[in-house]
Amino acid sequence: MVAALLSVTFACGLVIAVAHVLNKNFVAPVYDVILNLTAFSCAVAASTLLGHWAPATLSGVAIGCWLALARRTARAKRAVSGETEPNETRAAL
Repeated sequence: MVAALLSVTFACGLVIAVAHVLNKNFVAPVYDVILNLTAFSCAVAASTLLGHWAPATLSGVAIGCWLALARRTARAKRAVSGETEPNETRAAL
């Protein structure tokens, strides 16, 4: 039962993370990225220690999404600060 509840919880978080990644205009605040990476990292660790592989996997995928959002946030912050133009950043990556 615990594994099922954790799976649903992490699946919801994963859906939110994927929706943010698919929304190309969404730039996450830095605190949001840091807190979600921390939360999902702890979720992976806890689920792994409990032997709950489905929640651990779902949390791992969410971490990947939040890393993509962290990259998008960093590029947006550089563009706003004037270091690079958004199109130049995309071409360089």
